[in-house]
Amino acid sequence: MPATVFEIADKYTYLNGFGSYHESEALPGTLPVGMNSPQKPAYGLYVEKFSGTAFTAPRHENHQSWLYRILPAAAHRAWEPVPAGEYSSNSLSGVDVQQVPNQLRWDPFDFDLSVDWVRGLHLVAEAGDPVMKSGLAIFVFAAGKDMNDHEAFYSADGDMLIVPQHGVLDITTEFGRILLRANEICVIPRGVRYRVSLPDGPVRGYICELYQAHFQLPELGPIGSNGLANARDFQTPTAHYTNDKSTWKVISKFNKRLFQMTQHHTPFDVVGWHGNYYPYKYDLGRFNTMGSISFDHPDPSIFTVLTGPSNEAGTAIADFVIFPPRWLVQEDTFRPPWYHRNTMSEFMGLIAGGYDAKTGGGFRPAGASLHNIMSAHGPDAASHQAASEAELHPQKVGSGSMAFMFESSLMIGVTSWGLKHCQKVQEEYNEESWEPLVSHFNESAVMQKLNENE
Repeated sequence: MPATVFEIADKYTYLNGFGSYHESEALPGTLPVGMNSPQKPAYGLYVEKFSGTAFTAPRHENHQSWLYRILPAAAHRAWEPVPAGEYSSNSLSGVDVQQVPNQLRWDPFDFDLSVDWVRGLHLVAEAGDPVMKSGLAIFVFAAGKDMNDHEAFYSADGDMLIVPQHGVLDITTEFGRILLRANEICVIPRGVRYRVSLPDGPVRGYICELYQAHFQLPELGPIGSNGLANARDFQTPTAHYTNDKSTWKVISKFNKRLFQMTQHHTPFDVVGWHGNYYPYKYDLGRFNTMGSISFDHPDPSIFTVLTGPSNEAGTAIADFVIFPPRWLVQEDTFRPPWYHRNTMSEFMGLIAGGYDAKTGGGFRPAGASLHNIMSAHGPDAASHQAASEAELHPQKVGSGSMAFMFESSLMIGVTSWGLKHCQKVQEEYNEESWEPLVSHFNESAVMQKLNENE
C-alpha cells in the first residue's frame, strides 16, 4: 500500500525560527569550523555562497547562506529560451496587464490534471517590474502531475509565497525537503531551486511573488513581544542530498520568461549549509489572533502574518493577511468590515469555509476577488442587513474557514488571462453584492424629530 501523507510527513525534519541563523548537515563534519571557505572542504565538496541581498546590506537586512555541495550550481550548459508552445497552457507574462477600477470576483479556479507545477502557474495580476526589483505578482496554480523526473525550477524574479488551497505539495529544495498542506504556507526565496511532486493527487492554490526585498514579520508595536505569527512556529528544512549524476533540466523564470538548461548532476546535492537565506513554511493554525474586546471593528492589519515592506515606513508592497476562526465580542458595534475605499489594493482568496462579510455563495474556496485602489467595497447587502439586526453576544466566526488577503500599496493590473481567458470573472458581482443596498434615510421623519426636539 502507498504511504499516507501523515506517514510521509514523519520523514521530514525542520529547524524552528523565523529569520534565524541556522546550520544543517546531512553528513557529520560537513560544515567547516570557524570559517566559511576552507582550501579543501570536507568530503571533496564545493563551497558556494548564496546571497539574497547585496553583500553590504545592513546586518539586520542581510540574507545569505553558505552551501557545501557535490558540484556547484555553475556547472551546466548555456541557458536557452523555452521553445514556444512547450508551455502553451501557461501564462507568466504581464505584458497585457490592464489596470481597472472595477471590483472583480472570480469563481473557483479549476483543477488541471494534465499539467505539473511549472505548467500549472497562471499570472492573474501584477504591479511593478522584476527587472527593477519593484512590486509584486499574483498567481493561481493548479496541477495534477509531478514535475518531470530530473527537472527543477526556480524564479529569479522574486520570493514566492505559496498558499495551497487543496492538496499536498512535496517540495524538494536545495536546502532540504518540505511537505506543504492546505492551511500552511511556504516561502521559496528568489533563486532557490526546487521540484514539486504531488503525493496526494491534484493541487491548487495561490502565490504572491514579491519582486523587491523579502518577506518579514510585521512589527508588533503596542501589542508587545508576542502575538500574531510567532517566530518560533516557522519551520526550515534540514539538509538532505542525493548524488544523482544523470542529466537534469533546470527551468528558470527570468523577467517573466522561461529559460532552460541541462546539467549532468542533480541540483539537490547540498550536503550541508548554514545561513539565514532559505525556504520556510508556517502553519496558519498557529496564528495568535488579536481583536477588539470593547467596541468597533479593528483594522485588518492586526491579522498580518508576513509583510513585504516598501521604502515608506508602515507601507507594504505586499502584506499577507489572514482571517482565521476568532471570537467577536464588541458591544454596540457593526462587526463585519465597514464599507471602505483604500489607498491599498486588496486581492482576497479563500482556502476553506466561508467569509463573514460575504454570503450567498459567490465567494467560494479556490475563488478570489480584487478590490483595487480606491474601489469602494464592503459587506454585501445581505451581510449588512444581518449584521445590523443581529443580537449582539459573544460569537465565534469562521469556524472551519480560512480567508486571506494579499494587500498592496500599488495599483494592481489584471492580465487578459485573469480578465477573459480563465472565464471565471463573475459579471454580476456588483449587481449581486451592492446594488441591492437600499437607503434607510427618511428626511421627513428626521425633520419631524428635529422639530419635536425644538
